[in-house]
Order: sequence, then structure tokens, then C-alpha cells
Amino acid sequence: MDLFYRSTRSNSDVVKASQAILKGLAQDGGLYVPESVPHLDKSLDELANMTYQETAYEVMKLFLTDFTEVELKDCISKAYDNKFDTEQIAPLVEADGTYFLELFHGATIAFKDMALSILPHLLITSAKKNNVKNEIVILTATSGDTGKAALAGFADVEGTKIIVFYPKNGVSPIQEKQMITQKGENTFVVGITGNFDDAQTGVKQLFGDRALAEIMDKAGFQFSSANSINIGRLVPQIVYYVYSYAQLLKMGSVKKGEEINIVVPTGNFGNILAAYFAKQMGVPIAKLICASNENKVLYDFFKTGIYDRNRAFVLTSSPSMDILISSNLERLIYLTAGADASRNVEFMKSLAAEGKYEITADMRENMKDFYGNYASEQETADIIKMLYEKTGYVIDTHTAVAAAVLNKYREETGDKTKTVLASTASPFKFTRSVMNAIDTKYDVMGDFELVDELSKIAKVKVPRAIEEIRTAPILHSTVCGKEDMKSVVMKFLGVGSN
Repeated sequence: MDLFYRSTRSNSDVVKASQAILKGLAQDGGLYVPESVPHLDKSLDELANMTYQETAYEVMKLFLTDFTEVELKDCISKAYDNKFDTEQIAPLVEADGTYFLELFHGATIAFKDMALSILPHLLITSAKKNNVKNEIVILTATSGDTGKAALAGFADVEGTKIIVFYPKNGVSPIQEKQMITQKGENTFVVGITGNFDDAQTGVKQLFGDRALAEIMDKAGFQFSSANSINIGRLVPQIVYYVYSYAQLLKMGSVKKGEEINIVVPTGNFGNILAAYFAKQMGVPIAKLICASNENKVLYDFFKTGIYDRNRAFVLTSSPSMDILISSNLERLIYLTAGADASRNVEFMKSLAAEGKYEITADMRENMKDFYGNYASEQETADIIKMLYEKTGYVIDTHTAVAAAVLNKYREETGDKTKTVLASTASPFKFTRSVMNAIDTKYDVMGDFELVDELSKIAKVKVPRAIEEIRTAPILHSTVCGKEDMKSVVMKFLGVGSN
């Protein structure tokens, strides 16, 4: 039976999975959500004996129902191959009583690889299924990781172009170097003089520009999205939460039916929303622990029921979470409002006009599985140092935010439930912040000296993604103001207003 997708902002826009993937964002500005969350049709015992690729098929077939078995398995095999440096794809590592789900073994050493390795294949397959003749232009904003992962996924993929906007001074040096050295005739990287929210807002405006869409169509182009708003990003993320529980069963770390908690360092809300969907599918998950950095808009939201982005934007050592507008939260708002598009629209109008909204008591009750807290910069650094000195295990700054929040949750509640922590990036991506946390003596070293030193103390080989950019030439140097994003896009595509 086909599973259909609706916009969070209207009841009329109903599409198949492939159409939702192609569009990225609904025409009314809403996000696509499945009409219902399917239940796993394989037992967790059965899944415990499956590879990551086999698990991916069992989960994704339930959401992407208009893909044939051959099509979906082809997408999966092309995505989860030797681009990853471990056959497990997403291994679990136990350290200091917590199971770290390492989501950074892909081409760009961050969790975005888990979905962005497969999205290009899902998108091209969707285009063929829907007889799309236009070239697809992937337009995306990044707070650091999505950009490089999307660029790596789409580079030289036939029938596509990709344009990535990032905040010029809002990503780590390694993140920036990864993006601006990206090869591929179809790739274009632009730094903007603003923050991630400016980039994301600008991209949303371009998606909603009907006049631009007509110009593009005449020139043989159409926009699609690689941001976490695309359902083709969200569905593959559900897989690793299902896989992690199945692996715990296989290892004998949990008994059948035993509940676990999941803690996720959260910016745009897509990663923790995927865990929420995994729970709805039947994975025994108790608490979903939402960890914020000093941009703690989500912590305040879960504490008060008020989402308020009217606050100072803080640049932190966990830049991929430096976000005040969590786009994917809209999906949770819609679902906990009883899938009521009109109620959701009122909240989103309030957010656009006043920068805030307040949810109802019944919606807060529907979110009771979530717990929110945040970690300061000092707490983030302290836990990196503590974990390394205690166990020898080195984590990045985003993972450290989650670890610090998990400690706060345990102290506050006394809950000793076994916990999977989404480790979202390799420490090699944020070497200076990580090494300074361990010992400030490292601050005098250059960026790549730090890489080698981290490899030595952590007893971990330098990832291929880092080795590749040591001497790579800069291929992208465009910088623009947020108001110039449209003209930059049109220039790259060679389309005009006439």
C-alpha cells in the first residue's frame, strides 16, 4: 500500500514519496510529512542479524513505497559502500557507560554523510520516475556539515548542479577548507556575510520565488533541496537508530523489549526527529534527549512551550548547532497539533512576524517523550577533557554537548537507562577546539599539526577526508551579501530576467 506525504501547511498537497523528494519543500512553504508512520514489519531480533544496508532497505521500503525493490536496493548499495571507512557504516562504541553511535565514518566525517550519500541516488531515481526533463539544481544552506556532504554526494552526478551557501565566518577552518576545495564541474560554493539563519532564510525565499522558478524552467532547470527539510534526508536518518538498537540486541547489551534513551546534539532538529520516528516505528525508546549549545532556543522551548528566536546569536565551538530557527521542528509542531495544518500555519505566521510562538498544553503533553537541556562552552570543553583522561576516547565538540547534557539529565532524574548518544562528527573536523579542551598548550600549533597530534594521542588514523584537503587548491572564492543570493544563483546558472 502506498504511503503518501502531506504538507505541514495545507491538507490539499498530497504527493508520493518520490514527488516529495523531488520538490524538497512543498509549494505552500510547508514540509512534507508521511500521512502515518509505518510500523516495522521485521522483528528487532531479525534486524539484529542484518547488515546496515539490509536494515536500510527494511526501514526505507516502508516510507518510500513508490520505489521498487530493485530501485531502492540500487540506491542503498551505491550509497553505503567503500566511501565509508568501516563495514559497519555506523559502529557503536561504549565509553564511560554510554554507547556512542559513530555517524562520522563517511566521505566528509560527519553524520550528514549518512543521508547525503543516498539522497543524490534517491533524487535521480525520483526524477526518472516522474519524467522530469529539467536539470535539477540543488540549493542548500549549511551551518558547516550539510554543505560538504551534499557537495561530495552530488559532485559530477549527471543531470544535477549544486549550489551551497555558508556563513563566511561561521564554520570551522576544516569545514570551510572542505567546501572551498570541492571538485566537480556542477558545484558552486558561496560564503555569505551573515549567519546560518540568514543563509537558510535566503534559500527558502529562493524556493518560494515563483518568477525565478519560471525563468529557471524556461532555461531547463528546477530547484530541489538537500537540506534536512527534504524527506529524502530524514528517512535515511531513521535507519541508524533502528540499526543501533538492533546492534545492542546482537551484542547482548540490552534484552528484548528493554527501553533505551537517545541523546542527540541538536540544531535543525532533523536528527532527533528521525529518532522520534524510529520510536513511532516500534523501537523501544524511552526519552529523546535534545542537547543544545549556548544557542539554546530548543532548551527554552521544551522548558516553557515558547519558541522564541528573538535573542543574540552566539558563535560557539559547535558551529553546526549555531541555529535559532530549527526548520524541522515544524514537523513535530504539526504532528503534535494533531496533524492540523491550519494550527501549524498560525504558529509559523507568528514565528515569521514576531519571531516566536507558544504551543498549547495538549501539544506539550504530546511532546512529553522529549527532554531538553544545554551545555555551555566551558561544560563542552570540560567533558572532552574528562572523557579523554578517563578512557582515552576523543569526541568532537557537538558530541560533547550531547555528553554534557546527558550527564545533566542523569543527575537531574536519576535515570540509569542505557543510552545511545548520536556522535555526529569526527574530532578531526574540529581539531583546534578539541585539542584546546584537552590542553591549551596545543593552541600554538597550525591546523594540520593539530590533526597529526590528535591522531597520535587518540591512536586513530587521520581520516581520508582530512588528508585530501591538506594541499588541495581553493576552487571556490565567491562571497556575497545575503541580499545578493538570487543574483549569484542566476549568474552561476547563466539565466537572466529577460
